[in-house]
Amino acid sequence: MTGPNTSENPPDCADFTPKTVLKRDVFSETWLGHAPGDPDDKRVLRRLDTVPWYARPISRALARREIRGLAAVSGITGCPALIRDDAQGLLRDWAAGTPLHLARPSHRAWYQDAKRILREMRHRGVTHNDIAKPQNWLMTPDGRAAVIDFQLASVHRRRGLLFRLKAREDLRHLLKQKRNFARSLLTPSEQRMLRNKALPTRIWLATGKRLYKFITRRIMHWSDSEGNENRIARDGPAIRKALQAQPDIGAVALCPFSQPGRTVGIYAFVETERPASAVETDLSGTTRPDLLQTVAQLPRDAEGQLRTDLLQLVAGNRLDELAQLLKNDADLAALMQPIIDARLNLTDRVLRK
Repeated sequence: MTGPNTSENPPDCADFTPKTVLKRDVFSETWLGHAPGDPDDKRVLRRLDTVPWYARPISRALARREIRGLAAVSGITGCPALIRDDAQGLLRDWAAGTPLHLARPSHRAWYQDAKRILREMRHRGVTHNDIAKPQNWLMTPDGRAAVIDFQLASVHRRRGLLFRLKAREDLRHLLKQKRNFARSLLTPSEQRMLRNKALPTRIWLATGKRLYKFITRRIMHWSDSEGNENRIARDGPAIRKALQAQPDIGAVALCPFSQPGRTVGIYAFVETERPASAVETDLSGTTRPDLLQTVAQLPRDAEGQLRTDLLQLVAGNRLDELAQLLKNDADLAALMQPIIDARLNLTDRVLRK
């Protein structure tokens, strides 16, 4: 029930010092770290040597696409640089910046720079194919655009119809971000493009996307967003009572999170020096949270109230948003770091209101 700890089985390599797992799924494990002896030189390792045998064909196929894509965009300002690729995985530099859904750029310059990136990629025959996700766009510290995650990228030797359609969709998805965060900046021609989806896109929405949703939600039971019932209200009181009945337990915080197999899980943060295994042993079968993390000290505000806003971000593995809240409070960041490093949910599926 407790799941793997991020410190288990860290990668061993000469050019990368691992710090924490950002994400883990069946196809890869993404680690954040830095160059040996230089904490300011941040790097990201998409690790492939821990992938189960049954997922390796797809995992390797995604890795090959990412390697080709990163090689093709090498030198474009705003695109990540590949450092190495081998049997262990892909090591690239860290793209500093704030994800688009947090930065919410409202100035024209950012969108012009984002178009510049797509234009330079197009000149090299590259389409990204996954920039509908705002988390794949960044605003850099100097206000420029950057794009990450090239697992679905395509490199085209010929600039035929398929390439032109994919390039158009990349631009249209950028314009959707512009509509979300800076609608007033849309030009009449951009508004027309948003209204007129390409024929393959219309076919995908009518057929392939429905099949995708059926497989992921009905067969795999994977939820992309919020659940249909409030498990905290329904099951939370019994879980909290069972936990607080145990010796040497202080505060308890219960947070919902999205998980495969169920719509919503309950993540329990328990303030105690006891190991999680001992706490779980004393719980009855009907009062168990889905994940239980023991914490030496939970974060509190000036009035002594638990900072459940921070713990909810940890439970949902929403590290980008958490970093924004902690960047101006060094003491709070130091308190939260061991909680972050030991978090038990490492997926990129998050529960949102």
